[in-house]
Amino acid sequence: MTKSSPKPTLASPLTLACGITIPNRIAKSAMSEQLADRYGSPTTDLQQLYAAWAKGGAGLLITGNVMIDSRAFVEPRNVVLESAKFLQANKLWAQAAQAHGAKIIMQINHPGRVSVLPLLKKPIGPSTVGLDLPAMNIIRIPRAMTEQEIHEQINRFAQTARLAVEAGFDGVQVHAAHGYLLSQFLSPLSNVRNDQWGGSPENRRRILIETVRAVRAAIGKDKILSVKLNSADFQKGGLSQEESLQIALALEAEGIDLLEISGGNYESPAQLGYAPDRSIQRDAYFIDYATALRKQSKLPLMLTGGLRNTSFMNQIVSDGIVDLVGMARPFAIEPDLAIKLLAGKSIAETVEVPSVGYKPVDAYLQLAWHLAQFSRISRGQPSKPIKGLLRTVMSFGPRMGCNILTQKS
Repeated sequence: MTKSSPKPTLASPLTLACGITIPNRIAKSAMSEQLADRYGSPTTDLQQLYAAWAKGGAGLLITGNVMIDSRAFVEPRNVVLESAKFLQANKLWAQAAQAHGAKIIMQINHPGRVSVLPLLKKPIGPSTVGLDLPAMNIIRIPRAMTEQEIHEQINRFAQTARLAVEAGFDGVQVHAAHGYLLSQFLSPLSNVRNDQWGGSPENRRRILIETVRAVRAAIGKDKILSVKLNSADFQKGGLSQEESLQIALALEAEGIDLLEISGGNYESPAQLGYAPDRSIQRDAYFIDYATALRKQSKLPLMLTGGLRNTSFMNQIVSDGIVDLVGMARPFAIEPDLAIKLLAGKSIAETVEVPSVGYKPVDAYLQLAWHLAQFSRISRGQPSKPIKGLLRTVMSFGPRMGCNILTQKS
């Protein structure tokens, strides 16, 4: 009679199929830091921010958006990695994050139709379908990508991935969630093509599968290949949970190392908790999806969104529902959060972020409120929650405007 293996906890290491071992089950999920310089190079502020998070005990750090194409930004001051031009700065970024034993993977992304910059240039997307938001469905209608452009962006994902591991990152995460380019191709609402890249579920996920294959070829089998995927878009007619489960199984067949589960997009930001109550759980927004997927798959899963209770986190890891727990916004308040979680403490309730009652605007206020903390953390200062709507807007609004006007693209 063989002795059964002890059940994992948050403190247990996790070895992925690529051979890399993550020292514990706590991950800092991606947040857009907007701390690159105007040319897209990582700054010392960005390095120091990640050094603080690494010192704080997280086993895995996932960067915010790194752009694969300098012609399209999610926000100004995103890092851009499309050539060896900024390789040394990226090496310093990776080294800062790894100094205390954490692993770091670079989230690589293209915004597609939701690109902020360049302001006066039409964004690209799978189809000529704009965001279903006031003004955006008039002034930012995307141009449908040609077959050649689709292949170009697949190659750009692979190029950025190759440069990331050359810079010393432990791998990459392909961003296929939250309404960005790959997520747009997956959605029946934003992808109305009738060629091999649209129509059927298989055709809509073709660009994601081809991207994953190209990225794996670029980074090799001994680096982490993760994908961030929406459990659903939380929009009528958008990507459904049933179809997302099939995409996850297809990604497992491709041999990815880790799937991060999220949900929502600009129109329905479920990843921030702004979704119909019936669609999300108070603690762990997308746990139902993870449970359903686990019944069909052995793929290592990372669950992000709404996780706050340490006992619950330990329970879902111990039960094998997920392998990693991901948190984002709490790390903007407590950079040493992982150490506290490993000691059994749950996440304290944070100060309520000001809101106006309109989900897309409230999502931006969430971003601005948390971004204000990054500069403080990078300078070794404690977080200082902002109180009030006006102060929240003023903490980042003028800086955002300046960054937009001075961004080189």
